[in-house]
Amino acid sequence: MDPLGNIGKTFLIAGVVIAAIGALMMFGPRFPWPGSWIGRLPGDIHLRGKTWSFHFPIVTSIIISVVLTILINFFSKK
Repeated sequence: MDPLGNIGKTFLIAGVVIAAIGALMMFGPRFPWPGSWIGRLPGDIHLRGKTWSFHFPIVTSIIISVVLTILINFFSKK
């Protein structure tokens, strides 16, 4: 397969994965899993002021990154 076909396949897979994660985050709070823990893990940063708030889900980001790395490595082995 030509190199552009491989890049297209990679973008297509990445788009599907991103859409699936977005759907989980959008509809997740309606179900007990995974909406009950996404962005609410110990170690996620929550700061609130009188007129502002800041949320940075660092631990959630790390866990999602590790899971996606394992899945990508598993499915990309030839």
